[in-house]
Amino acid sequence: MPTPAKGLSLSPTPADETDLVQLLTPEGERVEHPDYAFTGDDEEVAGYLRDMVLGRRIDTEATALQRQGELGLWASLLGQEAAQVGSARALGPNDVVFPTYREHAVGFCMGVDPIDLLGLFRGVDMGGWDAEATRFRIYTLVIGAQTLHATGYAMGLERDGLVGNGTPEQDAAVVAYFGDGATSQGDVNEAFVFASSYNAPVVFFCQNNQWAISEPMTRQSRIPLYRRASGFGFPGVRVDGNDVLAVKAVTDAALERARNGGGPTLVEAYTYRMGAHTTSDDPSKYRLADELEKWRLRDPIERVRALLRTSGSVGEQFYTDLAAEADDLAADLRRRCLELTAPGLDGMFEHVHAEQTEYLAAQQQAYREYADSFQMEPVAADGGGAR
Repeated sequence: MPTPAKGLSLSPTPADETDLVQLLTPEGERVEHPDYAFTGDDEEVAGYLRDMVLGRRIDTEATALQRQGELGLWASLLGQEAAQVGSARALGPNDVVFPTYREHAVGFCMGVDPIDLLGLFRGVDMGGWDAEATRFRIYTLVIGAQTLHATGYAMGLERDGLVGNGTPEQDAAVVAYFGDGATSQGDVNEAFVFASSYNAPVVFFCQNNQWAISEPMTRQSRIPLYRRASGFGFPGVRVDGNDVLAVKAVTDAALERARNGGGPTLVEAYTYRMGAHTTSDDPSKYRLADELEKWRLRDPIERVRALLRTSGSVGEQFYTDLAAEADDLAADLRRRCLELTAPGLDGMFEHVHAEQTEYLAAQQQAYREYADSFQMEPVAADGGGAR
């Protein structure tokens, strides 16, 4: 790698971390920030804890199912629960999400049945949830492509008069999720250009989990990612991605700005991928154990537990019930996953359009007749007979 120019560093420095918006320390202590504040009560915080615990349990169960051969692949969210739950709970009734393939907790918060997430990774469908009803678009595996989709959709909202009316029941915005590795893709930078030029109501939410598969963040950018936004003409902010309260406050502000006609914002949620990039990856090949241990001490779930235990506003029964709910969710998810069956190939004709055309129906019938022509006769018990 070339020697960095004088004054530049190839890795985030401690000074960079002072840019973090943080409202809850890793020890579970509330702190203040001059620009952002969390105004919710402990009941709301307990709801975020439930979201994160259940989101993690979905992730844990799906990982186990993949290891047992029941899923073809799984992209874990472990360690990123606060970034996902905090941003999801900031969404308004009309806001729309364009995810990557890791936003399982966001989907859960928006009403997506977790079994529909697993169906995609089991290979039985292309994403079985209702993207219109949930406002949670289909997962995008092409790195960064969803940022262009989100920007175009946001531009459409503005042209439909759904931005800047001052009415929460009408105004809408878009959130585009992506990882730090996606910021090296052309699509993401093109989306930044279009969003800035057309003042699109979109929040670019980057979960900077430090590793683009096996490449560290230090090989992708010489400056914190949020500072890139200024080059495109819109604001950027870096938030402690393991602090659900700060993520909620920052995303609230960015979405409100977008809905009111203020244009795009880049939110960099500074977090860490505790697990593998996907279940086909072995992170022990490229990162050190002490790095992982450092981030375990910043666990997003444990800091919220610490806050609630200190305040005493949530009794022990809450935690008991939550553990039971997580167990039930995991058991139900496993049962339904094992019941998922592979679709017939003739089903590919049924979901091309909202209503099947006569032309496609004829194609489907022709395919069925063709497939039936290959039916084999039973094989005799002695091994003879037609084949």
